[in-house]
Amino acid sequence: MYLEYYLKQLDYENKPQFLDKYLKSPSLLRLKKVGYFCGMDYASKSVYDFSEYISRYDHSLTVALLTYKLTKDKVQTLSALFHDIATPCFSHVIDYMNKDYTNQESTEEYTERIIKEDVYLLECLKEDNIDIEDIIDFKKYPVVDNKRPKVCTDRIDGVILTGACWTKNITLDDIYNIVNDMCLVINEDNEQEIGFTNKDTVVKIINISKSIDVYCHSNEDNYMMNLLADITKKAIDNKYIKYDDLYKLTEEEILEIFNSKKDLDELMNLFYNIKLNDIPNIELPDVKIRDLNPLLNGKRLK
Repeated sequence: MYLEYYLKQLDYENKPQFLDKYLKSPSLLRLKKVGYFCGMDYASKSVYDFSEYISRYDHSLTVALLTYKLTKDKVQTLSALFHDIATPCFSHVIDYMNKDYTNQESTEEYTERIIKEDVYLLECLKEDNIDIEDIIDFKKYPVVDNKRPKVCTDRIDGVILTGACWTKNITLDDIYNIVNDMCLVINEDNEQEIGFTNKDTVVKIINISKSIDVYCHSNEDNYMMNLLADITKKAIDNKYIKYDDLYKLTEEEILEIFNSKKDLDELMNLFYNIKLNDIPNIELPDVKIRDLNPLLNGKRLK
């Protein structure tokens, strides 16, 4: 329901025509089977109760549509569409496995390789006379990606999707207000950044972001993320899967392999069935802080 409404606000039905062929990219289509919530769609329902399934493909599409709405720029829109192309199965769980708790960017190094191995995508870029480096290096576009606590399309999309489906403290009206109040302004670093004109919208964004940060720092989320990271590491160490399989297979295919291995039974049972009250305390170092400080009429609210 939320995703459908959100796409309507982004005028998906009238999306720019150039997007059509890029949406058929094999490396992008794989993300339809990679969940936005790090594999936790399959976890114990005592711990997680998402309102609907959101894939990394969905997120990539909405970030691209947001970027186009703001910039009308083809290259920036495509860089947004492929910014998560290197997302492995279970997403940030693999950062946990790699002990990258703070930045959660350990898998981004695969972006260049995946794009360059997608023959169909390369043909599309060549046909449109677009330099591949302009797509690979999405961080050079501050509208798509910038440093916290600034706001970019990737980040505001995360607020909307996570607020709607996990923390559940965003309404359809909130989505409408956020999407239709945003504009581009020049920030204090002389860069383009998403800004807003309505204080209530900015306050809502800040509050949703704070709640997301609380959820992502909760003991239960840290435990479940780390549990799936341990399962995945054990599967790789035992040669049930290769690390590269995380970038080639779907989450369901990976879980099917895990489920077939007897020595993973105990851990998988915990992942699927542990009760919230049975989760032990866990301490993880410096888990990523998800703070936001949006611009209201060109100035930081706080």
